[in-house]
Amino acid sequence: SGTAARMFGDPIGSVVGPAAGPNAQLAQNIVAAYLAGARFMELKTVQVIDGEALRKAVARPCINAEDECYNVEWSTEFTVEGAFAEYVKAWLAIHVLAAELGISDRRDFVFNMSVGYDLAGIQSEKVDRFIEGMKDSSETAIWKSCMAHLRKRLPGFTSFGEAQLAAVSPAVSPSITLS
Repeated sequence: SGTAARMFGDPIGSVVGPAAGPNAQLAQNIVAAYLAGARFMELKTVQVIDGEALRKAVARPCINAEDECYNVEWSTEFTVEGAFAEYVKAWLAIHVLAAELGISDRRDFVFNMSVGYDLAGIQSEKVDRFIEGMKDSSETAIWKSCMAHLRKRLPGFTSFGEAQLAAVSPAVSPSITLS
C-alpha cells in the first residue's frame, strides 16, 4: 500500500480515522475502523476518574437525546488499565490482519492516545503509567500475553510469521491529544 502522508513522523496510508470516542475504545472497533480504511486512530480519552469512582459521579446512561446534543460529561467505560489492554490488542491485531489480508506489508497506521480532563489527573500515577505504557508496552503484562498468544498461533497464519511478529514495535503511541 502507498503512503499518503506522515503523521508524527510515521508513515500513514490515509489521514482518515475515528475521533476519540466509544467507537475507538474496544479493540474490535479499532480493528473494524482499520479494515474500513481508517489509518489515524485517535483512541478514546482516558482519565484518572474511572471504574467505580466514575459510576458514582455520573449516572448511566448519562445522555438521553431525541436529536442532536452536546456531550458534556466525563466519559469512559473502561478503567485506564482496561483501555490500555484494548489498545495493545488492537495494535497487534491490526499488524496481523494487515499482513494476512494483504492490506499492507508495513505499518501504515498511527495510534494517537488521548488523555484528560485536568492537569492533576493527567499527572496522576495511573494516567502517567498509561502514557508510558503506550510509549513502550514491551514490559506490560498485556503485551507479553498477546505476544505469547500470537507466537503460539503463528503456524496458522499464511503471511504473518515470526519475523513480522518480532518487527512489531511496542511503541503503540508516541503522540497524545489533551482533552
